[in-house]
Order: sequence, then C-alpha cells, then structure tokens
Amino acid sequence: MRRHLRTRTIFLFLFLSLLFSTISEAGLKENVFETVLPNGLKVILLENHKAPLVTFQVWYRVGSRNEAWGKTGLSHMLEHMMFKGTEKVGPEDFSKIIQENGGNDNAFTSRDYTAYFENISADRSQVSIDLESDRMQNLLLREEDFRTERMVVMEERRLRTEDNPQANLQEHMEATAFLTSPYHWPTIGWKEDIEGFTLEDLKAHYRTYYNPVNAILIVVGDFKRQELLPKIEKAFGSIPKGIAPSQEKDVDPTQTGERRVFMKKEAQLPYIVMGYHVPNLREQDSYALEVIASLLSAGKSSRLYQSLVREKRLVLSVDADQSLLSRDPGLFYLSAELLPGKEVAEVEKALDQEVERLKKEFVGAHELEKAKNQIEASFIFGQDSLFYQGLLLAQHEIALTWRAIDNYLPSVRKVSPEEIQRVAKKYLIPDNRTVGILIPLPPKEGKPAPEGSPTKERMIR
Repeated sequence: MRRHLRTRTIFLFLFLSLLFSTISEAGLKENVFETVLPNGLKVILLENHKAPLVTFQVWYRVGSRNEAWGKTGLSHMLEHMMFKGTEKVGPEDFSKIIQENGGNDNAFTSRDYTAYFENISADRSQVSIDLESDRMQNLLLREEDFRTERMVVMEERRLRTEDNPQANLQEHMEATAFLTSPYHWPTIGWKEDIEGFTLEDLKAHYRTYYNPVNAILIVVGDFKRQELLPKIEKAFGSIPKGIAPSQEKDVDPTQTGERRVFMKKEAQLPYIVMGYHVPNLREQDSYALEVIASLLSAGKSSRLYQSLVREKRLVLSVDADQSLLSRDPGLFYLSAELLPGKEVAEVEKALDQEVERLKKEFVGAHELEKAKNQIEASFIFGQDSLFYQGLLLAQHEIALTWRAIDNYLPSVRKVSPEEIQRVAKKYLIPDNRTVGILIPLPPKEGKPAPEGSPTKERMIR
C-alpha cells in the first residue's frame, strides 16, 4: 500500500512540475492582449479555447475605500441598483436575459472594486456586450427602487454581520486596526450610514465612478480577438470618457502598540482573531507572508492544525490568511474558533508560540518545499476556471498590474528560511497587531445562540 501511495505521489509531483515549468516559461503576458480605447476603457482579452464559453467581466475601480465618512456602503448599494434597469432593459430583466441565453451572472463589491460578470456561451457574447455597455452609461435610478433596495441591504447587513458574532467581531477589529485608512469601515457600510443614504448620493457615486476611464473590461474564453474587439469598440467606444477619480488614499501610520477589542455577544463558542499590519504585493515581503500563511494553515498537516487542533485539542478550527491583493496595505490574519470549555488565553498563547517558532527556528527544507508546492498547486489548478483567470487578471490589475501575475510563482519559489524568519520578526509582533476576542453570552430565553463562522471573504455579493 505504501509503495502504491509513493508511486502516486511521485507521479503527481512530476505532473505538477511539468505544469509549473510550462506556466513559468510561457507566462500570462505571452497570451494576454491589452488595449485602451480612446475613451480610457482598458480592455484585457485572454483567448482560451478549451470550451465554447466566455466569462465577460466589467470591473470598476470603486469599492468601500473610495467612500467617505458618513457615506460608507455606497459602492455596495450601487451594485444592487445596477440591476434595476435602463430605458432599454426593464427592472430585474438583466439576469433574466442572461439566463434565457443559457448563462449566469452576478456581481460583488470589495474594499477596492465593484465587479460584474456573465458566464455565457461564446456565441452569445454580444448579449453581454450590449447589456454591460448600456448600464455603464444609461442606468435608471428611481426613488421607489432605491427605497426597496436599501431595505434589502439593511437586512443583508443584519444577517451577514450583526447576527454573526464572528463577522461582527472582525468588523470591529478591523475598525480598530485601521484608524485613518478607508479600510476602517466595512464594505457593506455602517448601519447608520445605510439608513441615511439618499438617491442623490447614489447618482453622484454613479456619475463619479461608473465611466470608461475608471473601468476594466476583461473577457476570457473561446473567442477570436480580431472578431470580438471591434464589437467591444463599437458598443463601448462612444461612451463619454469621464474623469478618472483619484485613487490615492490615506494609509495608517506605523502602529506602535497592541490594540485589543472585546465583544460580548450571544454566541455558541469563543473566538479570537488577530490582525497584523503587512504590505501587499507591491513589496517583496508579501510573498514571504504568503508562504508563512501556507506553513501555518494550509491543510491538516499545517503547523496550526497539528498543534491547536490535533495535539492540544484547543480549537474547532484555525486559520491564517493574508491580504496580498489589497490595493492598500492590509492585514495578516490569525483566527481560531475554540472548542467548548477552552480558554481564550490558552489559545492565544498557543498561537503566539507558533509565531515565535517562525522567528526562532529556520523552516526545514522539506516543510518549506511542501508549503510552496501547496501554493503552486492551488494557484495553477485554480486557473482551470475561465472565471478565475479573469478574476486573477482584474485583482492584480487593480492592486498593481495584471503582469504581476507572472511574478507570483517565481517570487514564492525564491522565499528562503532566512527571509521567513526576517519577515516574521518584522511584522508578526505584538506592537503591530490588533486582537479581537469574542466572549459568548448565553442566548436569551427561547432563542438559540447564533452560529458564527470565521470570514476571510471581504467581497460582498
């Protein structure tokens, strides 16, 4: 049995090695076409003929980081309103048209962007072109739709955040970690701000950010550029350019002391989340942090799982995550959901011990290679999805440039034990972190405690 397992492992390693070398040598830059229309719209096209499908995506450089105090959540609210129709397309008809043509669509908002996409048969790409170009310039914002959708968003916030103890704690932890950065507020916005929205707020947000010069159009799939590009130019090229909004935002000064947030809320189990200020992919240290996150929490053989789940039996789940693709410097997260009867102080001590181990001991060659292989496998196999290829292109373009994708695997491979130790010592220190602790309260009589779950996802659909 062991011999068969070892044979399969060797075969998988050789297969992955072939994939990695092929991707590394060719790179995306050899296959991606980029152009900018006269009105400023950036178009990124990637032909992939493995199936007769395309993913058609329009990304706007506007998220919660582009909002102001007192107006938080406008970007997400406008995302909802983008499905309310134009003079050509009736309310709620956008998705119906896509479905009638055999496709599916959705949208999501994050701190850094708002994105809309359709996955559709390649021979129906004109449907997406017509619909997206129409709502980029002709959205109808009606008072009745606005009032209804605002209630929907408020209910969404209640379900996702206010009734989810762990998400609620993370929201407050991030608000404490970021003081001047617009990452201070949540993507969905503060409840009081949502209640205070006006239709004119949304119209102003739409006029400012929804124009070609602030957008990226990405198509990945089974098409020929010579045929598709003229269709895009015809539909989008006549839209007025607009003015590119400034993307420069305040960033937090260096944190000089640990901050703590305690939340008492009806919940089933205690929860702890730590956020360390770290750079994004604009700095090389971010790739060492990618490897550190993999070492700590990628799979059941990871350090945190082995220590806190299997050996010490302290937690139900534990995770490490880092903000590589954020537009501004973000956080490196450590989080854990405790088992019943366990103390937060004991779990925090165990997390600290694993962080200190990174600083004191060099990571062994075998363990480091395994962590890198896990990152590489996830990165490459994820690209089996046309949608994910488009997602990668857009997220890298908004954070820096889509060309940075080709730097990802080489940068990960270069990470050394010495670099891991140096980066851990530099960023993963108490003075640079904010700690959030959830203290469960018993449910009120006749009411079950909410089931919170850790959330790494900072895109709001």
